Amino acid sequence: MIDADDLLSLVKNYNPKTNEALLRGAYAYAKAMHEGQTRHSGEPYFTHPVAVAAILTEQRLDDATIATALLHDTIEDTKGTYSEIAQKFGRDVAELVDGVTKLTNLELSSRETKQAENFRKLFMAMSKDLRVILVKLADRLHNMRTIRHMPPEKQAKKAHETMDIYAPLAGRMGMQWMREELEDLAFRVLNPEARASIIRRFITLQKETGDVIPKITEDIEHILDKHGVKADVFGRAKKPFSIWRKMQEKQLAFSRLSDIYGFRVITETEDDCYRVLGAIHQRWRAVPTRFKDYISQPKSNGYRSIHTTVSGRDGKRVEVQIRTRQMHEVAEAGVAAHWSYRDGVRAKNPFAVDPAKWLESLTERFENAEDHDEFLEHVKLEMYSDQVFCFTPKGDVVKLPKGATPIDFAYSIHTRIGHSCVGAKVDGLRVPLWTRLKNGQSVEIITAEGQTPQATWLDIVATGRAKAAIRRNLREVDRERYIKLGRELARVAFEQVDKRATEKALMTAAKALNLATGDEVLARIGSAELSGRQVVSMLYPELVNDDIGGEIEERRAVIGLPPGAETRRAQCCQPVPGERIVGITYPGKGPVVHAIDCEALADFDDTPQRWIDLHWTEGRHAPTHNVTLDVTLSNQKGTLGRICTLIGEQNANISDLHFIDRKPDFYRILVDVDVRDAEHLHAAMMAVEADSDVASMHRVRDLDRRP
Repeated sequence: MIDADDLLSLVKNYNPKTNEALLRGAYAYAKAMHEGQTRHSGEPYFTHPVAVAAILTEQRLDDATIATALLHDTIEDTKGTYSEIAQKFGRDVAELVDGVTKLTNLELSSRETKQAENFRKLFMAMSKDLRVILVKLADRLHNMRTIRHMPPEKQAKKAHETMDIYAPLAGRMGMQWMREELEDLAFRVLNPEARASIIRRFITLQKETGDVIPKITEDIEHILDKHGVKADVFGRAKKPFSIWRKMQEKQLAFSRLSDIYGFRVITETEDDCYRVLGAIHQRWRAVPTRFKDYISQPKSNGYRSIHTTVSGRDGKRVEVQIRTRQMHEVAEAGVAAHWSYRDGVRAKNPFAVDPAKWLESLTERFENAEDHDEFLEHVKLEMYSDQVFCFTPKGDVVKLPKGATPIDFAYSIHTRIGHSCVGAKVDGLRVPLWTRLKNGQSVEIITAEGQTPQATWLDIVATGRAKAAIRRNLREVDRERYIKLGRELARVAFEQVDKRATEKALMTAAKALNLATGDEVLARIGSAELSGRQVVSMLYPELVNDDIGGEIEERRAVIGLPPGAETRRAQCCQPVPGERIVGITYPGKGPVVHAIDCEALADFDDTPQRWIDLHWTEGRHAPTHNVTLDVTLSNQKGTLGRICTLIGEQNANISDLHFIDRKPDFYRILVDVDVRDAEHLHAAMMAVEADSDVASMHRVRDLDRRP
């Protein structure tokens, strides 16, 4: 464990004027408070906060942040209190410790609605002082480095949470090194076989070709010497998870991946960056579409660098990042560079972004989110986005996420322009509205009076702002129809538990969902944003099996599982009791149950060791097995309501409903039905198929939904 003197030495390396008394006091107080506590590894618990503090010294952070790292678990896990910490170490440190404690208590890996609310709280905590999240990220990094000592189920939970939330947040804050390490540590837990496979292939590649990094580094250095440019060159192989993600996205085998090596060239001046770029492009052929200039168009977190990919030695693709030393400091520390110290004073880096402005730019798109799901969508789109810069006809720059379309561009200018968009010109040429925009393109939006957003736009746009605006408009236009449909679906759902969907019941549900009226609840049900079952379970939880209960029932319903294993039903075939089943194992997860005739099983023909013989328990099962039905029915008044009633009369619950095709005479819907077993499903399907207004119906088996 790092002692107080060693920790102080780490701080004094960049801040000789550190408040030694503050840090020694925080060290001694935290050590005393954690006395007798141990980690899962058996080590004294205090080794953890000291390690978190050491991680933060690598970013040259201020004394208050280092003290907070030492004290961050005292309020939650010891007898330490806010008032005591404020008295001993000042209100600034106490506020930071309290903020980290609140973040720690957030359950960020829970269900979607709750997760969205927790994201709101996370951003509220960040808005007070971003140093809170810096401490939390360092805390998560050390926990992931030592995660092997935790029980397997907790490892999986923490790894998912890290991959979904903390890693992308670190990347969004500009701390790319931390994002990559967090992702790779989570990858080691979630898919150890895949990670080991990547590492083995790396070793094989090095045996075949030798270590190419020193050779390519020498090639770049030689070119720069030739052009008289002073710069440092660093090379590295990309992280296993980064390679794995690229293999999945591009559907390439490892042998076909080319740019698995990355190089950084650190120069003295901005002019040198462009000289280096010219020298490299003169020596090697640049790869089209793989060039980005974040110096002229910085990211919102202050990141500046030139990225280019070239065909280097032996035709291998090599990614090169070119930046100055000051840019590199921001690239390594991200938003944290604002608090970095050098020689006892706050480092003056002209490229360090103002945290308040950064947070404002991050949250401004979330303000118009009307509900939890929209807010969560905004957050995830914003954190995972990679920016594209396009121009208006007047030359103004519009920042959009990678994959954005002209419709996104229109909504980014103004909601009214987005609503009335009928076409677009990109670089003067007319293009379809689903065209993916690229860096540097000029976009002109064509509008028309009377035009309104189309439902299909939701599948085209990439920004949360556009999605939210389109949904709001669609809800307003189709409100009456959605309310009518929602009333029928609610009636059926309430009758399942012998209750009535009264105005009072709907108003109670509206208050619980933070909606204005009962009609708004019906509109959400009718537009498939909310299911009738969810409303019923909210009002009468004792009468409805919740999701957790359903999972428990599911686990008990299957025989042949390994001891302690949990299981999941494959959504590609949605097996139900009464059908023959087989299990497919996944590393770190419970087996996935498939119907024996599922076409997805062909993917596992070469891995028979992953197959498990399973069968359903005998007797009556709970009606928790979801099956999707594809129904085509006539567009006649009352037909849909009658179909819902027929399903309800069979004691089968409709959990979701989607319109997928509408014509003047017929429309096609997908209906999610909860049934007990194959016999129950057959009875429900027979009842619906017998109706004269049902043209066709079949059970959905969708390979695109395979696990």
